[in-house]
Amino acid sequence: MRSHGNRALKTSSKRKNRRAEILRAAERVMAAKGLSGVTTREISKEAGCSEGALYVHFSGRVALLLAMLEEGLPEMLEPFRMLDQLAGKNTPQANLEMALAGVYRFQSRVAPLFAGLFAEPKLLAAFRRSLLSQGKGPHLSIGSLARYIEAEQDLGRLAREIDARLSAQMMVAAAFFRAFVEHFFAKPGEPSWAQFARGLVAMIAPEKAAKPGKRARQ
Repeated sequence: MRSHGNRALKTSSKRKNRRAEILRAAERVMAAKGLSGVTTREISKEAGCSEGALYVHFSGRVALLLAMLEEGLPEMLEPFRMLDQLAGKNTPQANLEMALAGVYRFQSRVAPLFAGLFAEPKLLAAFRRSLLSQGKGPHLSIGSLARYIEAEQDLGRLAREIDARLSAQMMVAAAFFRAFVEHFFAKPGEPSWAQFARGLVAMIAPEKAAKPGKRARQ
């Protein structure tokens, strides 16, 4: 029984590894040839497997591309999960910079994919349906940022005059535009990301001393 169990675990692990290899191959093809060049033939060639092997893991090109688009989501979601627990801890500026870095990493990875989506209406519609069915979407990062800003406002660590939702929209939009421009010109943006993020957060959420009687949680 244990032998059968070990074999099953090894098989499952190999399948997961092969799936990851295929997704990485698809990303390389996309980077070299654009989204329209991401065909099952090109992906299988890059991954070193048959086209038939792709269908073991994905029902078709659209399913594979959807998986590739969604692969980067954890890079953005993890900082936001942390952000939910950080109100009153560290500084609001450091926390917002951390979350913004997650948005930027995600956008840097998927900006070329998102741009190509609009050239493929079928894929765009499928991706939209997939996100809606799973309760996912770019609007969630904006909501998470806005809730965090409001929580810090309640603690007196950010000014009440800040429009939480508008500020969140501006941060996400700025991160996306920087990632897009860097891809467009194929070079890092100026100033450095750290300086850019620090300046952006300072404009939207300048440092503010806590009100008398308010104490940040340790």
